[in-house]
Amino acid sequence: MKDTLRQQFERLALRLSELDALLADPSLHADPKRLRQVGQEQSEVAELVARWRRYQQRERELLDARALFDDPEMADMAREEATAAEAELAQLDESLQLALLPKDPDDARSAFLEIRAGTGGDESALFAGDLARMYLRWCDRAGLRTEVMSESPAELGGYKELVLRVEGAGAYGRLKFESGGHRVQRVPATEAQGRIHTSACTVAVLPEPDEAAEVALNPAELRIDTFRASGAGGQHVNKTDSAIRITHLPTGIVAECQDDRSQHRNKAKAMAVLLARLRDRERAARDAKEAATRKSLVGSGDRSDRIRTYNFPQGRLTDHRINLTLYKLGLVMEGDLDEVLTALQAAQAAAQLAELETGR
Repeated sequence: MKDTLRQQFERLALRLSELDALLADPSLHADPKRLRQVGQEQSEVAELVARWRRYQQRERELLDARALFDDPEMADMAREEATAAEAELAQLDESLQLALLPKDPDDARSAFLEIRAGTGGDESALFAGDLARMYLRWCDRAGLRTEVMSESPAELGGYKELVLRVEGAGAYGRLKFESGGHRVQRVPATEAQGRIHTSACTVAVLPEPDEAAEVALNPAELRIDTFRASGAGGQHVNKTDSAIRITHLPTGIVAECQDDRSQHRNKAKAMAVLLARLRDRERAARDAKEAATRKSLVGSGDRSDRIRTYNFPQGRLTDHRINLTLYKLGLVMEGDLDEVLTALQAAQAAAQLAELETGR
C-alpha cells in the first residue's frame, strides 16, 4: 500500500478519536440532527479504521512468518501462514482503496425510474413494456418495492411512457447507470416478412429528493391541473378528477400522477417527481461542465446516448460503455441484471482509482 493511503487512514484513525469524544459530550444530545450526523460518520469511520487495523495486523503477521522461513521445524507452517496473510492483505488493500473513493450522496436514496418509447413506433412501445417487466422483476429479486407513479399505455401493448418509484436502500446507486438509450434488434410480431427491425427506448433514473432538505418551490412558478385518470382502476377513474399534472413554468418540466384515488396524495407524488426532475436537470448541467475536463468511463449520462443493445436473434446483450457482451438475453429480460449492474459499478470504481493514482 502506498504511503499516501497509509497517511489517509492514520488521519481517519485520529478523526475516529475526535468523533468518539464528540459523542461522549452530553451537549451534543441537545441537537438530535447533529447527533445523527456525528453518529453516522462515527459508524462509517469506525468500520474503515477497524479494517485498517486488521490490515496492519496482517502485515506484522506476514513479516513474522517470513522470518521463520529458514527455520527447518517451522518453515512449512510459516509459508502457509504467509500465503494466507498475503491473500487477505490483497483483499483488504483493494477494499480499503475502494472505501476512499468519492461517494455520491444520492446513492442511498430511493429512485424514480422513467421509461419512454422512442424511435420505432409500436415496436418501441412494446419494448418499453419489456424493459418495464425486466426492471420490475429485478426489483422484486433485489428486495426493492415498486410503485407506478404514472403510465401512458400504447394501443397495441407496452407503454408510451411509464414512471415507477423504486423504494429501498441504495435503489438509486444500483440503478443509476441504466440512464440512457436502450436499442432493441428483433423481428416484431407484426412483421410478416421476418425482417429484423431496430427501435429504441430511453430510460432515466432519478434520485428521490429528500423532503426535509429540499427548498420549497415557488407556487407562482407552478401550474397545477387536475384531470380524470385513465386506465385500470374501476368506476372511480371515470367519476373523479383525482389525477394531477404539475408544470414548472420557468423550465417547462412536467410531472403527473394518477395512481392514487386521493387527489392530495397524487399531488404529493407528482411534486416529488417534479423535484427529482429539476434536481436531475441541475445535475446534468454540473456533469456537462465536468465532462469538459474529464471523461467518465461509463458515459456522460446524456439521455440520447445509446448505452445498450438487446439483440434478440443472437440472444445477445451488449453494453457499449464498458464493451460488455453477454449471451444470456433471455435471462436478462427476466430480471437477471446483477452481472450487468455489478460490471458497471466496478468500471466506475476502476476509473476513479485510476484518477486517484494519476493525481487527476
